[in-house]
Order: sequence, then structure tokens, then C-alpha cells
Amino acid sequence: MKQAFIVFAKELADALRDRRTLLRMLVPALLMGPLMLAALSALIASFEERAEKREVLAVGIDAAPTLKNFIERQTFTIKPAPADYEARLRATTLLEPVMVVPADFEAKLRAGEAPTVEIVSDSANQRAGAGVGSIHRLLGGFNQERAALNLALRGVSMELLKPIEVEERDLASVQARASRLTAMVPMFIIMAVLYGALTAALDSTAGERERGSLEPLLMNPVPHGALVVGKWGAVALMGMVVALLSSLSFVPAQWLLRSDSLQAMFQFGMGEVLAFWLLQIPLAAGLSGLLMALAIRSKTFKEAQAGSTLVVTVVSLMPMVTLLNPGGDAPWYLWVPGLAQNTLMLAVLKGEALRWGQVLPGVLTGFAMGAVALFYVARSMRAAVAR
Repeated sequence: MKQAFIVFAKELADALRDRRTLLRMLVPALLMGPLMLAALSALIASFEERAEKREVLAVGIDAAPTLKNFIERQTFTIKPAPADYEARLRATTLLEPVMVVPADFEAKLRAGEAPTVEIVSDSANQRAGAGVGSIHRLLGGFNQERAALNLALRGVSMELLKPIEVEERDLASVQARASRLTAMVPMFIIMAVLYGALTAALDSTAGERERGSLEPLLMNPVPHGALVVGKWGAVALMGMVVALLSSLSFVPAQWLLRSDSLQAMFQFGMGEVLAFWLLQIPLAAGLSGLLMALAIRSKTFKEAQAGSTLVVTVVSLMPMVTLLNPGGDAPWYLWVPGLAQNTLMLAVLKGEALRWGQVLPGVLTGFAMGAVALFYVARSMRAAVAR
């Protein structure tokens, strides 16, 4: 263990010496998550601001004074839509849906017929599509009011059309509702672990081979197991340090939130930082060993980078599994490195208490993957010395 610690200190010093690479690795890990959170907050704030304006763009509303009166009584402001509203909706330069009222609206209403009111939007224009629901609710309210008046004129109670009362009860906590919007946060932490360990893993194996310093190191009277464990410890530590800094960056990032509702729901403190960091330990152990195993056979640093692309791709796609499976989290999620950490971190964001039965599978698979990979690295080093 003493020899392994000496190698660990040497590898850590080498990793910290390259400040340019460190900055290139730390800046994205520290800024990408908070920037994403700030962008999400700005988007939600824009929706809230638009809802507070309570404006409706309409065409032909003067032909429907009854509908216009109802909308204004709901404290909405009616504004005329631009003449080229369809082209602007397609070009996403108009971010509001348009209500089109037919010229014979009042005539059909008096005749007992149902006039057709169009809500023009573009499904590719997401912001315009988000405003369709409010216009639907306005028109639904107008329908209910007209129906109630018609029934009252005939002496029929409106209560006959509502035989039951419906109430909604949401079981999700405030944190659980916020996690629907912040579900990408765990992905940034996982990628921080990966990119923190990536450069150090490649440099301590393929990088040293390319510089010609690996073979002289292997000739020292040090067990290959100690060399491998020392290098692996430094690589895993780099991944954990970057993950910790990335987690900590979300604490001050909450000050940048423009949306009051998101700021009230998203509670990310030191408890969540500690939970996220502890959950990354088995992932850092497994990924560090795996990256070293892939790089030990490479002759150059660039070759090792190309070989690690598959690991980066697979790990980055792991969180997508939960999005593509609407049936809920499956038990096997907890046995897959990367996916297990994503599932558990989402549970932390929802405010759920983690059980040992949930955490243990990820710990076992992470350290088992690391052990197998380190055995392969040590054997490859012995083979290099024999040649």
C-alpha cells in the first residue's frame, strides 16, 4: 500500500501539473449545468410573464361582440393579429397562437347553430403551441356560460349537466414536481465524473507509453498491482473532484433562477451535494478502471481517445433510458453503471429517502467492473515487461 500511495501521489502531481488541460476539463463541468439551469429558468419565466400579460391575438373579433365581452370580463386583453400571422407562426417570429372568429359568428349563435372558431398555431413553434391551452379554456368557459344562460331561459337548472363534482389531488411533493424540470441535472454530474477521469486515465496509460516513460516505470522493483492501484486511485480521485465541483456549482446557480415558481420548487443544498458525491464513488471506480483498460493497449494518446469514444457515448445515453420508458423505473436500472446513479440522484431530487437495497447494486457493479478492469491492466503491464 505504501508503494501504491507513492504512485498515487506521483500520478496526482502529473495530472495537476497540466493546468491547461485542467481548465479545459473544469470549466465545462462547472458552467454547463448552471447555464442549463439558468436557460431553463429563463424559458419558464418567459411563459409565466406571457401568462401574466393575459393577451389574446384575434382575427375578426369585432364580428363577435358576445365573445369579445366574455374574454374581456376574464381580464384578458384582445389584440389584433398581424396580417401575415400564418407565415410568422411558421417562421417562429410570432410566439402566440391566433384565434380566428368567423364573420357570421353572431348570426349562427342567434340561430342556435354552433359557429366554428379556429385556434391557429404551429406544432413546430413550441412557444406558440404552449398558449393554445389558455385559449381553449377561454372558449370552454364561454360555452359553459352560454349553455347555462340557455338552460336558465328554459327554466332548467345548470346543475343537471354536472351530476358529479371532480377534484384533483396531486400526490407529488414540491421537490418531485421540480424534478420533472431539472431531470437533466444528474446527467451533468455523471458526465463530470467521466470527463474528470478521462484525461487522467488516458494520460497515465497511453500517454506514458507515447512519451516512453511507461516501460522504465514498469522496470522498477514495484509490484504491478501497486502501480495499477496507485494510477487508478489518482484517476478516480480526479473524477470525484470534478463531480464535487460540478455538484457545488448548482448551489449558487439557484441565485440565477428568474422563475419564482422554479426557485421555490428547486431546493438544492449541501445535503443534496453530499448525496450526489457519495453516489458517484462506485461510478468513478468503475469508469476509471474501464478507461485505463481501454487505453493500456493503445500506442498513442489519440488512439486511446478514439477508443474511449464508445464509453463516452454509452454513458451519455444512459439517462435517456428513463425518458424512453414511461412505465417507471425498472429494478434492473440499479445494476447498470451510470443508469443506477441517474435513478438514485433523481430520487434525491424528489426528496425520497434512499434504502440500502437501492444503493448496494450500483456499489457492487461499479467496484466489480473496476476490479476486473484493473486485473486486465495489471496483466497487460506484465505482458509489456515480458516483451
